[in-house]
Amino acid sequence: MLPFKLVYHERYDLHFGAHIFPAIKYRLIRERLLGSGLASEEDFLEPAPVSREQLLLAHTEEWITKLERGTLSYQEVLKLEVPYSRRMIEAVFLAAGGTLLAGRQALGDGACFNIGGGFHHAFAGHGEGFCAVNDVAVAIRALQREGLVRKALVVDCDVHHGNGTAAIFSGDREVFTLSIHHFNNYPAVKPPSTIDIHLEDGVGDEEYLARLRPAYEAAVLGFRPEIVFYVAGVDPYEDDQLGGLSLTKEGLYERDRLVFDIALRKHVPVVVTLAGGYARCTDDTVALHVQTAEALRDSMKEWARRW
Repeated sequence: MLPFKLVYHERYDLHFGAHIFPAIKYRLIRERLLGSGLASEEDFLEPAPVSREQLLLAHTEEWITKLERGTLSYQEVLKLEVPYSRRMIEAVFLAAGGTLLAGRQALGDGACFNIGGGFHHAFAGHGEGFCAVNDVAVAIRALQREGLVRKALVVDCDVHHGNGTAAIFSGDREVFTLSIHHFNNYPAVKPPSTIDIHLEDGVGDEEYLARLRPAYEAAVLGFRPEIVFYVAGVDPYEDDQLGGLSLTKEGLYERDRLVFDIALRKHVPVVVTLAGGYARCTDDTVALHVQTAEALRDSMKEWARRW
């Protein structure tokens, strides 16, 4: 058994059809975890969808109503860049429920891994870039409302700037947002995070880790969060179709270990969400997401004894 729980629902599939976002990856990741022997059925938890009340902690009522009723304008669907469907909305509500469940679980276990979520381009009042609901924002607001945490840190390592998350938590002193991303990439407009690390084209392992480590470590030590939400996109990978950075498989493992080790060493629980990954071969994307679970296992083995 793994030293942490995995959160998954068979209806996580976003049903995008023939699309560059490989929504099939969620099922394939689960199958790879089980088939490799890394995980067992006992390691999995199944989430329920978040409630409307919980969604409204991070989103406007107008936006949630549009998602529920399917009354998005043509321009709003274009901004989402994915086809609207009831099954897609069911999936994102479940993914948000999964991130919230992972947050609650991590507070007790030290870490939890949602095989989904990380939809960081969703703003309070609209969706963008394949993201309709900002599951991390909803989870943080819900945990705060329940009195389980006061201060949360979001470390966003997707290759694309976490614009929706930055905007939702702008000016909020209880949530620290850190985004490390390819600067000359989507989105064109990047609302300021608490810390933004803008990377130039083609940055590789060494520079990436050298830029991330001091900023993230200072955030954990200085801000003293009660929980870390890790947006663990694997699209910084050197063969990613929507990337622009040049991280290797080994570099991504070191990135994951860095995020986990710094938090767990300071007894800060970690929630993992997947976010993006668009490698030319879907199997590479799946393997990289599974590698993040392996990195969490390795970090937990090292630090759990001190938890």
